[in-house]
Amino acid sequence: MTVDALTDVAGLRVGHATRIGGGWLTGTTVVLAPEGGAVAAVDVRGGGPGTKETDALDPRNLVRTVEALVLTGGSAYGLDSATGVMAWLEERGRGVRVGPDPHHVVPVVPAACVFDLGRGGDFRARPDAGMGREAVEAAAVSEQGAAVAEGCVGAGTGAVVGMMKGGVGTASAVLESGVTVAALVVANAVGSVLEPGTGALYGELVQGLMSCPATEVHEAARVRLAEAAASNAVPPLNTTLAVVATDADLSKAQAQKFAGTAHDGIARAVRPVHLLNDGDTVFALATGARPLAAQDPLALNEILAAGADLVTRAIVRAMRAAESVAGPGGVWLAHRELYGARTGGASVAARSSRRSSTTRSSETP
Repeated sequence: MTVDALTDVAGLRVGHATRIGGGWLTGTTVVLAPEGGAVAAVDVRGGGPGTKETDALDPRNLVRTVEALVLTGGSAYGLDSATGVMAWLEERGRGVRVGPDPHHVVPVVPAACVFDLGRGGDFRARPDAGMGREAVEAAAVSEQGAAVAEGCVGAGTGAVVGMMKGGVGTASAVLESGVTVAALVVANAVGSVLEPGTGALYGELVQGLMSCPATEVHEAARVRLAEAAASNAVPPLNTTLAVVATDADLSKAQAQKFAGTAHDGIARAVRPVHLLNDGDTVFALATGARPLAAQDPLALNEILAAGADLVTRAIVRAMRAAESVAGPGGVWLAHRELYGARTGGASVAARSSRRSSTTRSSETP
């Protein structure tokens, strides 16, 4: 049974740490690999990236596998959350072995950040090592194949796309070969996900889903978005992050190609993309459970194509799962607030109340 999420790749777990209220609107998401790690690679195309340990993933360099990846809010400050993940891994002897003792390890934890500073009202409210530990612990205690929370959670808590609320989304597919491919995104881009003339989501148009909002609905949404943007002090900066994963047995070079083609999925769903004030970064993970057909040099192609498609679908899911936020940092309207949810919805106030009962706030010890 699949849950249409990154966790459909057997062995991968996802954990979120979320802060909302008291000046906070940010969080951290950790993707935890099976013990022993997964082959990892990265492709960075935005002009303003904030990353950690990405050089280690170059196919020319030593490190082949990683135990965890970190996606985080807080811009470059938030990269400190990876320190908490490193400490958690070190305590369990998980990392690159550098000595004879089982605990002589150096966990290599690649990380990338999105800009959400000040969106909750306090510029200094950003993820730290404690939030990274919270997220990896949440991943570690989750069940194999568990559903992944989407929308305004983890690294997507303070995400904004264009003038509209963004968030976390995920999707998966099982290919004809039996290989599983999946994606998880944090949608937080300078560009827009909406076709300006109709209000349709670019990502749905490229999937052949041609349903468009009524003209009057789209016009009303445009007015509300413009009004909200004019009242917000924090600009809609940057970045779309993604993790694409598969249970296929890939080399680091193949994994890097997988990460690179997955950027096509961002470009289909967000326009413009890869700007100087974006930091668009895609990580790739391969757990190696299924061999590629050695006799077919093009066997990787179906994985590459699926990865890009799933990134597009995950961005759509992030936008549809996001909820509006109104607070001291600004008003960020969600797609469902502007265009209607597929399965109904509640008022912004009601959703804020529901979140506050399930999400740790800044006052939580």
